[in-house]
Amino acid sequence: MNKPQQILIVEDEARLAALVADYLKAAGFAVQLCFEGLGVLDLVRAQAPDLIILDLMLPGKDGLTLCSEIRAESAVPIIMTTARVEEIDRLLGLGLGADDYVCKPYSPRELVARVKAVLRRTQGAVGGAPEATAADPLTLDPDRLRVRAAGREIELTAVEFALLSTIYEAPGRIFSRERLMERIYRDHRVVSDRTIDSHVKKLRRRLQELLPERELVHSVYGVGYRYEDR
Repeated sequence: MNKPQQILIVEDEARLAALVADYLKAAGFAVQLCFEGLGVLDLVRAQAPDLIILDLMLPGKDGLTLCSEIRAESAVPIIMTTARVEEIDRLLGLGLGADDYVCKPYSPRELVARVKAVLRRTQGAVGGAPEATAADPLTLDPDRLRVRAAGREIELTAVEFALLSTIYEAPGRIFSRERLMERIYRDHRVVSDRTIDSHVKKLRRRLQELLPERELVHSVYGVGYRYEDR
């Protein structure tokens, strides 16, 4: 029998930590809890968890500092959590090396799904058992602004292709609307959030022509979008 993968939850809200731990255990994971920032790095070194759920605001040492310290010596996947939506943009901009970001209040079921998705990307196994994943369905052709899948091909606009390629290159990573605007409009023109939402809507419609049974571009409420084949 395979040993279950271990998740370290660093969260000072004891009730929330216990609730998330229960959901993770039900999904087949082993869980360890830590309620403050001090001592986390030593715990990571000693226990070598398979993934860390790391809160931003912690007593003793904050999540930003911990994420930087952990990443300096380990590639362990990190999902950061925060109670403020506006913090997500700052975290993304800092490029701390976290693998995903979740804003409170969140659904424990959604967090478990995020844990599984991050582990699939980084380790290829979930819950202590190997799990096969389908090959990426898309092939991008930047020279012709075309996308191929399932024996079919579509041509996108330059903006649609830039949007898709940006999120496609970092599957699972959340891109804020502001970051997408910076990547898509290199001339720094002024556009609204609704413009990005409109482009995403059109892109989803085009991708549905190729893969009607699959959703590839996912919304993260109040934050932005991410690419993930599930």
